Amino acid sequence: MNSEIILETRNLTKRYGGVHALEDANFILRRGEHVAIVGDNGAGKSTFVRQITAVEKHSSGEIHFDGSNVEFKDPLEAREAGIETVFQTLALADDLDVPSNLFLGRELFRFKLGPFSVLDRKAMRDRTLEALKTTAVKIPNVDNAIRNMSGGQRQCVSIARTAAFASKMVIMDEPTAALGVQETAQVENIIRGLKERGIPMILISHNLRQVFDLVDRIVVFRRGRIVASLNKSETDGNDIVSYITGVKGASDTATA
Repeated sequence: MNSEIILETRNLTKRYGGVHALEDANFILRRGEHVAIVGDNGAGKSTFVRQITAVEKHSSGEIHFDGSNVEFKDPLEAREAGIETVFQTLALADDLDVPSNLFLGRELFRFKLGPFSVLDRKAMRDRTLEALKTTAVKIPNVDNAIRNMSGGQRQCVSIARTAAFASKMVIMDEPTAALGVQETAQVENIIRGLKERGIPMILISHNLRQVFDLVDRIVVFRRGRIVASLNKSETDGNDIVSYITGVKGASDTATA
């Protein structure tokens, strides 16, 4: 595997019974690169991400990450390998506060002795405030339970968690779909910050303005297949829509 490539899928396929939700997806993400995945609802975009992050087990094909052929057993293992993901479902614990959600599954302890372990809540709170400041996410009260926050605040907490712990790669699945103009701008600035840090990212979005503002390359899914992979500088919105709707067919640049 080329050392410039952080993620590669080869003939990645997912079937649900007789339905081919994803078919022979050949995809490359290079180190430091930001790539958008676009397509209509049901085109296979989220299915593709679920295979990479081990939310689901792919039917066939290979996933290569950071130089190794990987078979993650679950999303936690994918995260431990360095893949941070913002899912559409957010994956937040409603009854916990912001620090507890940021450190969910990677809690800090004052000491750790099985059932007698004691969390280091101060350290987690301090690092949460630092992460929110770094990502410019404004949460009036981090001690508030997630369930008491607006949808926009909840989304920003999930994105701040991903940005704060991003190590090797980030995936964002429609991160601004339910957000207002101000919150969307905030998330887009976080994405630009990831680019400045050299962290590669896959962005799933229906917002073509956002896509052209934020990424280097655009990959189009249609009916479970990758039909185009285009450098942003060499295409435009009309071209992308033509691939999404099927006016243009599969491209031999699909893994460019």
